[in-house]
Amino acid sequence: MPVYKVNIKWGKEKFSDVECSTDDPPEVFKAQLFALSGVHPDRQKVMMKGAVLKDDDWGNLKLKDGATFLMMGTAEELPHEPAEKIIFMEDMTEQQLASALEVPAGLKNLGNTCYMNATVQCLRAVPELREALKKYRGSLTVGGVIAPADSITAALRDLYNTLDKKAEPIPPIIFLQVLHMSYPRFAEKGENGSFMQQDANECWTEIVRCLQQKLPAVDSANPVSLSMQATASATRGFMDQYFGGQFESFMKCEEAMDEEPTKSVEKFYQLSCFIEKEVKYMETGLRLRLEEEVTKQSPTLGRDAIYKKVSKISRLPGYLAIQFVRFYFKEKEAINAKILKDVKFQMNLDVYDLCSEALQKKLLPAREKFKQQEDQLAEEAQKSKVAGKKPTDVSKTKGKTKTEPYWFEDDIGSNNSGYYELSAVLTHKGRSSSSGHYVAWVRKKGDDWLMFDDDQVSPVTAEDVLKLSGGGDWHCAYVLLYAPRIYEVEVGKES
Repeated sequence: MPVYKVNIKWGKEKFSDVECSTDDPPEVFKAQLFALSGVHPDRQKVMMKGAVLKDDDWGNLKLKDGATFLMMGTAEELPHEPAEKIIFMEDMTEQQLASALEVPAGLKNLGNTCYMNATVQCLRAVPELREALKKYRGSLTVGGVIAPADSITAALRDLYNTLDKKAEPIPPIIFLQVLHMSYPRFAEKGENGSFMQQDANECWTEIVRCLQQKLPAVDSANPVSLSMQATASATRGFMDQYFGGQFESFMKCEEAMDEEPTKSVEKFYQLSCFIEKEVKYMETGLRLRLEEEVTKQSPTLGRDAIYKKVSKISRLPGYLAIQFVRFYFKEKEAINAKILKDVKFQMNLDVYDLCSEALQKKLLPAREKFKQQEDQLAEEAQKSKVAGKKPTDVSKTKGKTKTEPYWFEDDIGSNNSGYYELSAVLTHKGRSSSSGHYVAWVRKKGDDWLMFDDDQVSPVTAEDVLKLSGGGDWHCAYVLLYAPRIYEVEVGKES
């Protein structure tokens, strides 16, 4: 059936040319009205010629272009009693308790929306991002219309808040509607009228860009060192602090050795791992991005010449996203074909060798602390072995511990050691980016992980995650999210 453009009258407000299709259930249309007006679907009363629109049935309504709906409802949050009776923990069955405490809620697939669901679940693995979103006071609409950065940020905040409160899978209708209205390419439909599969990394990039524009910088993440913070920290946003890195690049002409090399600085929110024949490990693919040949105009030769560009990381973000460049455009089939090659990645990542000399020097103090701690643990383990004792669980012998900041005192959100631990993996199963299936794998604690396959959430192990390196038609790692390695010290033994 066709898509109609209708008008909505809500009090003194009027929204024109709102798309409405009876192929979708009315709750999707109401979600769109929520995005426009801020009136939650539960408080909407939508009528046409006296007939009230239901949530799951269009009834006998006859739509046409220019038709007018009358909507009643208030945008203010109204107190209401819980939809379900409150069950206290002591009254729960073992299954209910496991559901409430152990396995978080999944996201229902609304028709090829696994790319969005997997992206949302991976980003949710960052606790600092969840806290920053809770403090965001923006609304879904600006002046009654969708504004991509504002709307995506507010919709993600609301979705995470809902996930925090629910144990059962939820349909991310509002977020999907806002994403479609902000970026129409994600709303493309196939010949059968259903949504087409989209590239998860493109979705990741757009969400990060929106958050980068709207989430303010954190100025008091470490109150102890607040007075020592550089004023430049306040000029950046949250995403610049916690997800933004910086390259320092030098470019030298290979054909005119007398030509002075040029230096440049550029930001990044994601590192790229290029997959070529010789690449068997992620670190090799990362280095290919940092050393490359480019062709550009030479002012000395007056023509195009070959330059060697060498880049080093001069600023490490607390959270490091790495994309495996697995897709390339295949002209004959006109699709983004997939490179299935097996490329190994690690649970623990050290990027010291990818950093500039200046940054390497800054990383040494924190790295030395980790080394001393590791040496001490190794010594204790050796003593236990000599004494014929079983290796002791360190966590049981430690006293009260506290964590030290993982950033530099004058740069909140940075990484001060170069050490990372894998936090989430977004995988793809299939042969092209416009088909197949996306899944999120998120670390829960230690070697315990969770697989978010849309609404199905299952426990998996670190060993299962390491098998996602590729080499076949099983799920292949596409985007990896590394978190900072945290240094814990016993209270009273601070160095």
